[in-house]
Amino acid sequence: MFADLLTDRLGRMIALSPAQIASLEAHYDLLKRWNQVLNLTRIEDLAEAVERHYCESLFLAAYLPAGPLRIGDVGSGGGFPGLPVAVARPDCSVVLIESHQRKAVFLKEACRSLTNVQVMNRRAEEVEERFDHVISRAVSYDDLVRPLKKLAGSADLLTGAEDPPTRMGFAWRDPIPLPWGKQRYLRIGERSK
Repeated sequence: MFADLLTDRLGRMIALSPAQIASLEAHYDLLKRWNQVLNLTRIEDLAEAVERHYCESLFLAAYLPAGPLRIGDVGSGGGFPGLPVAVARPDCSVVLIESHQRKAVFLKEACRSLTNVQVMNRRAEEVEERFDHVISRAVSYDDLVRPLKKLAGSADLLTGAEDPPTRMGFAWRDPIPLPWGKQRYLRIGERSK
């Protein structure tokens, strides 16, 4: 059911192998089990989870530049958007940054078979590493202002309708509407000089 929904909702947007789809489905199954004791997501409907969690994350993956990148996912939570990006882009190295200890434990378990993923259990402001791109979903602009400029020169954010504030220090392209639902956008920015 998961695989059929994912394939149907994605259409021709991004090509995934059967092994990649199986990896995403395994993550979803683990997410459902852990969500019974740890608040990883409020979305429990399969169709909505496929669209909001996996399709939106894969949409972002499709917009990343070609070639190997070092990517930091700020506030990864249940693994979004970083884990689906890592599955779709095995040429990239993805660091899931999550300050909540129990969520970081979940992420380590969820990424056990993904060799291109690392989990950092700390606040984004404390991370000393630099990345080619920072990605994030469902993290407030206020929480992103301080770490974003420090971590990378490029940012790809999955957001609602509110425009990013100028104090973030990035020049943003026109928002790209997500194909699923209303008032959901991909915002791509470069650090202002």
